[in-house]
Amino acid sequence: MKYKLVIFQTGIMKLLWVIVLFFSIACFKTSEKYEYIEKNDAFRKTIKSGHFSSLSKGYTYYEFENLEDDDLIVLIHGFSVPSYIWDETYYESIKRGYGVLRLDLYGRGYSDNPNLAYTNELYADQVIELLDKLNIDKKINLVGLSNGGRVISKIAENNSHRIKRLIYVSPSGFHDSNSYPDTSEVKEDQVASFISNRYATIARGQLDDFKEPSKFKGWDTKYEELLKYKGFARALISTTKNNYSLDVINQKIGRSSLPQYAIWGDHDNVLPLNKVKDKISRIMPNLKLFVIKDSGHLPHKEQFNDFNDVFFNKILKNK
Repeated sequence: MKYKLVIFQTGIMKLLWVIVLFFSIACFKTSEKYEYIEKNDAFRKTIKSGHFSSLSKGYTYYEFENLEDDDLIVLIHGFSVPSYIWDETYYESIKRGYGVLRLDLYGRGYSDNPNLAYTNELYADQVIELLDKLNIDKKINLVGLSNGGRVISKIAENNSHRIKRLIYVSPSGFHDSNSYPDTSEVKEDQVASFISNRYATIARGQLDDFKEPSKFKGWDTKYEELLKYKGFARALISTTKNNYSLDVINQKIGRSSLPQYAIWGDHDNVLPLNKVKDKISRIMPNLKLFVIKDSGHLPHKEQFNDFNDVFFNKILKNK
C-alpha cells in the first residue's frame, strides 16, 4: 500500500513539474515575442527614415516636406497606429505642393515610450514643443485622426492663434462619458494582463477600422511590429484611463472664430457619427461636416479619392 502511495505521489509531482514547465515555456515565448525592443540610441540608429528630436519627455520621431510652405499641414495620428497611418494623405500633400509634417506621439511608433501618464496635455505639449523646435511659428492646418481629434482640441484650447484650420477625421473626444481623467499609475500586473489577454488578437482587430477589411491585407501584420516595443501596452492602458469628455473644451472651440471641419465615414463602427452628431451640432454649430460614403473609421485610406476631394478641394482651398 505504501509502495502504491509513493508511486501515486511521484506521479503527481511529475505532473506538477510538467505544468510548471509548460507555463514557464509559454511565458518565455510571450516575453520573447512581445515588448523586447528598447527604444534607445542603438534603436534610433537603425531607423533610416525621418528624424528624431529630443524633447522634454523623450525623443520624438517625425517626417516633413516643404516646411517653408505657407499652407502647412500637420497630421496627428490616432490611438495606437503611429504616423504611417497617414501615408496616403502625407504623400498626396507633397504631390500637391503642400508643406506637411507628421510625427509619432509618445508611446507610439518610433517615438519614446516614457513611463508617465499619457494625457491629452502630454500629446498637445509634444506637438507644440516640436513645432517650436522646428521654428514653425506660422498658422498651421491641424488635422487629428480618431484619438488625434482629442489632441488637436487640446492644442486649440490654448494655442488657437497658431492654427489656420482645425480638421477632425473620425474624431474621439465626443463619445466619452467620463468627466475626469484617471492619472493613477499603471501597475505591472495591469501591463502583464493586457499583454497576455490582448496582444494575440489586437493586431487582427485593427481590420475592424475598415468597412471592407479584405481590401487591406497586411494591415494587421504591419501592426504586429508595434508589439515588439517595450512600454507600448503601458501607453495604451494609460491613454485609455486618461480619456474623458472634451465637451467643455470643444464648446469653447465651437464659440471661437477658428475654422472647424470634420470628415467622417458613414460606416464608422469605432466612433459612430450618429451617436454624437446632434451633440456636435449643438456645441460646435460652426463646424462644417463632410460624410464619406462607403467608409469605416479610416476614410482617408478606404475612400482615398473622395477624401482627397473633400480635404484638398473643399477644405484647404476654402479661404
